[in-house]
Amino acid sequence: MNKVVVIGGGAAGMMAAVTAAEHGAHVTLLEPNERLGKKLNITGKGRCNVTNNCPSEELLRHVPGNGRFLYSAFSHFDGPDAMTFFEGLGVPLKTERGNRVFPQSDSAFDISDALKRRLHQLKVTVVRDRAMSLVCKAGAVTAVAGEKKTYEADAAVLATGGLSYPLTGSTGDGYRMAAALGHTIVEPVGSLVPLNSDDVCCARMQGLSLKNVALTVYNQKNKAVYQDFGEMLFTHFGVSGPLILSASAHMRDWGKNQYRLEIDLKPALSEEKLEARLLRDMTQRCNQDFSSLLGGLVNKSMIPVMAEKAGVPGDKKVNAVTREERKRLETLLKHFPVSLTGPRPVSDAIVTSGGVKVGEIQPATMASKLVHGLFFAGEIIDVDAYTGGFNLQIAWATGRAAGEAAAEYEKTSEE
Repeated sequence: MNKVVVIGGGAAGMMAAVTAAEHGAHVTLLEPNERLGKKLNITGKGRCNVTNNCPSEELLRHVPGNGRFLYSAFSHFDGPDAMTFFEGLGVPLKTERGNRVFPQSDSAFDISDALKRRLHQLKVTVVRDRAMSLVCKAGAVTAVAGEKKTYEADAAVLATGGLSYPLTGSTGDGYRMAAALGHTIVEPVGSLVPLNSDDVCCARMQGLSLKNVALTVYNQKNKAVYQDFGEMLFTHFGVSGPLILSASAHMRDWGKNQYRLEIDLKPALSEEKLEARLLRDMTQRCNQDFSSLLGGLVNKSMIPVMAEKAGVPGDKKVNAVTREERKRLETLLKHFPVSLTGPRPVSDAIVTSGGVKVGEIQPATMASKLVHGLFFAGEIIDVDAYTGGFNLQIAWATGRAAGEAAAEYEKTSEE
């Protein structure tokens, strides 16, 4: 029978294996972890943002780097197609804010379990083994060498992921194997990653979670490059949380660019309404300390930081606070600044930016332009997207394209 070996049992690898088997191939799936979909099971805080319920053109707008490379893959398998696929596997889905799609159960295990059931139905051979290298003869894949044994292959799909979350198995093996066959690896860096700050106030507020705040990212030209509303977290190294992870994908090429953050702590109040509230609060608390006034405005962990940045001693009486000091407080509440020095290491990232150069891959089939019978799927390719289900959609679409093409390629090669 036609033999396809899929390397990597994550989202893209499982989709590639399912698709190749559906197209008549004899498929072996290699995964060193005890459980398939280890990283998939922790996505979306365990809820799994399966995809985004939008067509291909909208998907492409959420892929900041090399998005056009995915035009063909998304055209053949977009967000609604992914929804149809998983609901066909018995997983009821729901669409939430921003067209984000989740299992109705809010459990990522429903997605991974559905894929595993489908692999079993299609008689895909799942082997717990780590692929070490691809064996080629006359410029074509003939086998995959694993730690335990060598697996004959007419075609191989590399779906080993990037470098993010290394404890889930994303160790960079795929980059090494692709590079050994002549492929160019664009240096992997973190995307959807926490950010470092040299502002000591972040460490002082470590553990403080801000909810319902507005965030704006400015570049070195003082141009706003990203704005959103939601939740973030101060840490010992800087900032993290959903807002920060989303913002980080818009911060590219740190060597040439410098970024800073402004946090609107009171987004529901205009400048005028905030001023009116402050004047009212100051009248009511006129005989209290300035720190007491701040207690009615911000979390207690922020009180000493706000007082320091406003240049007002915490024990100063409110009735002694000057107009200039009040104005500084107003500015801080609407434009709290955080300086940034760069992203955290790629191992801390949710998604890896970088990987196998897209110019060396056929966009319609995910086939290598350098090695016959070699295909790529998922995060190993130099494409990544913003949050909202778009990165998993890349895994599904590229896995679908690679699996189908690998099965068809192998049939053609036999003929």
